[in-house]
Amino acid sequence: MDDRSRGAPAVPPGGTRSGGAGQLARTLPFLCLAVGVAFQVSTPRELTGTPLFAAAPLISAPLFAWWAAVLFGGAGLLAITVFYAVTGHMGGITALHGLVTELATLLCVTAIAVFLNRVVRRDRNRLASARGVAETAQRAVLPTPEHRLGALRSGARYEAAQEHTLIGGDLYAARSTPHGVRLLIGDVRGKGLGAIETVSVILGAFWEAADREPSLHGVADSLERALTREGSRRAGIDDTEGFATCAFVEIPPGDKELRVLNRGHPEPLLLRGDGTVVPLKPRAFSLPLGLGELAPGPGEMTAGPFPPGATLLLYTDGLSEARNEAGVFYDPAVRLTGRTFASPDRLLDALVADVHRFTGGARSDDMALLAVRRP
Repeated sequence: MDDRSRGAPAVPPGGTRSGGAGQLARTLPFLCLAVGVAFQVSTPRELTGTPLFAAAPLISAPLFAWWAAVLFGGAGLLAITVFYAVTGHMGGITALHGLVTELATLLCVTAIAVFLNRVVRRDRNRLASARGVAETAQRAVLPTPEHRLGALRSGARYEAAQEHTLIGGDLYAARSTPHGVRLLIGDVRGKGLGAIETVSVILGAFWEAADREPSLHGVADSLERALTREGSRRAGIDDTEGFATCAFVEIPPGDKELRVLNRGHPEPLLLRGDGTVVPLKPRAFSLPLGLGELAPGPGEMTAGPFPPGATLLLYTDGLSEARNEAGVFYDPAVRLTGRTFASPDRLLDALVADVHRFTGGARSDDMALLAVRRP
């Protein structure tokens, strides 16, 4: 079945829920005003809806512009004044004291709401600036692969576990070389700046080795040496014990096969044109990059067919270890069986949306996806 017939949304369901919650929050100031007026009219004259009128500008402070808080506060002031005038509360010193007290309270709350609005807006601007820097840094460290790699088509996605967090320890790369198209997917141990430094080292070594080395074993050895050099320059046990799980793929030019070298990473999936999903499991597992000295050896490479119309999916454990509310792990092989996709981008959009539906939008780990299709 084609993905278009499934109607897989490109926008994660989590975004829809967030938008619905935002729309509901924006109606609260209006609701407070309406309930406040109804309370004033339907209750004894001694009771007042001032608390509801005061809540309206406060709720609007983080949601609207500063002048909206002034408008909500002004509407509350008008409602209180009209209520006192219509009910005859204007007469008498006690009534005037009550009116002045309520108006002064609402004026103070409105002023506080305007102040809070300015603080929130300033912090949002700073956060937006920080996100822009983070996005630029990620694009520099983890550039998006070209959509055309020789005769192949590719697509990539990076989904952070925390919303609006762009930089993490997952990585991918795709490059057309004299030896064919070479792909890399990986997951660095740890988080934060240390993981980003390791990602940068691995990708830098891959760009160089992918063109130079005649075999995937040579590429993996080059990355191993780069990690070893980087570890020797770092101080501290936590830094020097870093490692990364990786899967290397090579698709020779003009050949309908692929080769996989797996270094402790989740196995890639081959999605055939008939909807069959084939996990490319290695015959023997190898240790992750950075731990090669514990078990010296080139590792065992797996070869298999890559027929026309098939798509190769590489992913990090943020996909296979995503859980639903019952604690059940997401199984991409099962979820994708019986489905076909017209392009790598359609596959990745549908996969991201399906993971969001499965987990309810909550994940504990970043998720990197790389797909390559033979037309």
